[in-house]
Formats: sequence, structure tokens, C-alpha cells
Amino acid sequence: MGYLARIAVLGGRDISKKIYDDTVKIGELLAKENFLVFCGGGEGVMEAICKGVSIGNGTSIGLLKGDKLEEGNQYLTIPILTNMGITRNALLPLNCDVAVAISGNHGTLSEIAYALQLKIPIIGYKTWDIPGVVSVPNIDTLLSEIKKALL
Repeated sequence: MGYLARIAVLGGRDISKKIYDDTVKIGELLAKENFLVFCGGGEGVMEAICKGVSIGNGTSIGLLKGDKLEEGNQYLTIPILTNMGITRNALLPLNCDVAVAISGNHGTLSEIAYALQLKIPIIGYKTWDIPGVVSVPNIDTLLSEIKKALL
């Protein structure tokens, strides 16, 4: 079965419970819409998005920083070892039609920068407020903005 589109979820490891719970819901919605979801495969936003995708019976692909499968979170469908450290941040935008940035620190900022350079649409939820990122106030708006960006 083909996927509607590839969505890269960018986000950090250190997040609040609210962001975690919201991200699980986002993952579930993405899966139900038949999006193929990419992320960094680790903890925090990455774990939450994979958990939601799993609940929604979707597929998540994690581009791991290192060379050990144990780096991937327990909800990840397909782990990909890169052994590239933080330089793997450039790979996420290369593998998506739309990027979704959720919370995050400097690693997320670098992923956003790569997406901007590649002219990938970026939808932001409680993340960096910078030109080129379409910020949304809630989860419901997020999904509609993703669909708009795909037109």
C-alpha cells in the first residue's frame, strides 16, 4: 500500500509531559492519514511520535545517530543506523515532503535549517518561531496545515 506522503518529525529529547502526550496524538493522526513518518528514532518527541504512529497502525522510520539498534525507541517500526552523529540531521529533511517541528532545542533548529535550505514546507508546533516555519496553535490545525503544504 502506498503512502500519502512522507512526513519528517523534528524534535528534541527533553520535553514536557504535555508535549509528549500531544506528540503521541499527532503520531496517531499521521498514521491514520496514511503518512509515512520519519524521525531521529530516539527519546522525547521521537519516541512519542513513534508511539502514536504505532497506536494508529502506521509506519515510523528512525534515522539513528549511531551504529547500535538499541539507540532506537521501543515504538520505532524501522530503525536505520547511520553512524553519523548529529550530521544525520540533514537526512531527515531529505526524506520528506513536509517537516513537522515539535518543541526542540539546537538539534531541532539545525533540522529546521536544513529543511529551509531544501525548501521543504515546515509546520511548527510549540517550536522555534522563525521565518519559514508555519506555526500552529493546536493539533487540529497541524493536520490541516500539513495537507495544505502538500497541495
